[in-house]
Amino acid sequence: MEPVIKLENFHKTYRNGAMEVKAVRGVSLEIRPGEFVAIMGSSGSGKSTMMNTIGCLDRPTDGRYLLDGVDVGRLNRDQLADLRNQKLGFVFQGFNLLSRTTALENVELPMLYSRPSIPTREQYKRAMDALGLVGLAERADHHPNQLSGGQQQRVAIARALVNQPKVLLADEPTGNLDTRTSIEVMGVFQSLNEQGITIVMVTHELDIASYARRKIVMRDGLIRSDEPVTRRLQAPEEIAKLEAEQRAIQLH
Repeated sequence: MEPVIKLENFHKTYRNGAMEVKAVRGVSLEIRPGEFVAIMGSSGSGKSTMMNTIGCLDRPTDGRYLLDGVDVGRLNRDQLADLRNQKLGFVFQGFNLLSRTTALENVELPMLYSRPSIPTREQYKRAMDALGLVGLAERADHHPNQLSGGQQQRVAIARALVNQPKVLLADEPTGNLDTRTSIEVMGVFQSLNEQGITIVMVTHELDIASYARRKIVMRDGLIRSDEPVTRRLQAPEEIAKLEAEQRAIQLH
C-alpha cells in the first residue's frame, strides 16, 4: 500500500534578515492509509513545522512532500488550496466554530469551497452523516454556545470529515478540554480510525499520544524516535477508571 503522506529529506529553514533558523533538518517519513500517528516534541522541536507542511500550509525549503502521490512543491497557490480542501481535514485546539451558525451549518462550511460544487441536498446529507459519526446528529440545530466544549470539538471533527478527506490532521485537539472530555474526544478519534480514517495528531501530552497506534518524537528538527505505541490506551476503559476514581473520592 502506497503512503498517503511521504516526506523525503525534508528541510525547513526560516530566514529573518541575516539570521537562519533550521526548524526541520532532513526528515524522511511515510504514513500509510489507516494509520493513527501522534507527533510529540517540546517547543522548538519542529513538530509544528512538520504539521504545517503536512497540512499544505507551508512548503519545504528543500526535499519533497508527496500527499496521496501528488508532489506538493510543484503546485501553485490555487492548486494547493484545492488539494488541501479535497485531501485534508483539520481539527484545532480552539474549535474555530462560527458562533452565529448552527452545528449543521458549521459542518457544511467546507463544502461551499468544493470544486466541482456539491448540490445543496448532498451537502445536507454529508453534514448530517458526519455529525452522526461523532454522535451529534440530534444537536444539528444547536449553536456553539448551546454545546459543551467536548461537543464543540466533535462538531469541529465532523466539519473536518465532511469533504471525505484522505487524512485528518489534529493539532492539540484536547488542549482546551478537561480530562473526561479529552478521553471522550480521543474515543471519537479511535472509533474513526477503526473505520479506516488516517489520523495525524500533534500533542505535547504523553497520555493523549498513547491513544494513537504510532508515536513519533521530534527534537531539534529531527525525528528522535518512531515506534508503535506498546501500551495503548482505550477510551472506554479510561472512562471506566475515571468514574471508579470519582466514586472512591465521593465515598471518602
